[in-house]
Amino acid sequence: MSEPMQILSTDDCWQRLRDHEFGRLAYHLTDEVHIVPVNYASDGSRILLRTVEGSKLLGVVMHGDVAFEIDEVDDDSETAWSVIGRGRARILEGRAAVDADNLRLRPWLGDERHVVVEIALTEVSGRQFRLSRPWRQLLPEQH
Repeated sequence: MSEPMQILSTDDCWQRLRDHEFGRLAYHLTDEVHIVPVNYASDGSRILLRTVEGSKLLGVVMHGDVAFEIDEVDDDSETAWSVIGRGRARILEGRAAVDADNLRLRPWLGDERHVVVEIALTEVSGRQFRLSRPWRQLLPEQH
């Protein structure tokens, strides 16, 4: 990567969404915007996550417009990237919820998260950056 910033193609964004399983969901609840970490799965056309009753689920039910973000920093290559999607969330029920198990959608906490939420992304964008962190030379060496 020679440029300090590169725009990722839509295909690259979806590939990164498929390859990862940890992201952040931003949603509305009353007059506030909330952001929470979630584990998820993607089949290349949508994001699926499991949850329980609580503010996240209430926010999705009351106002389905959401944003979703994943990112990564690679210290070895001095690069970072971020993918952001915007779309509509809805609760899946019946066969559609059961089919979510065909993806690697499992709760990380070991508890039963029975509610499956689908995020149909209508917009996906991403960027990759070459990092410039001159302050790192001031940090003590790690042995």
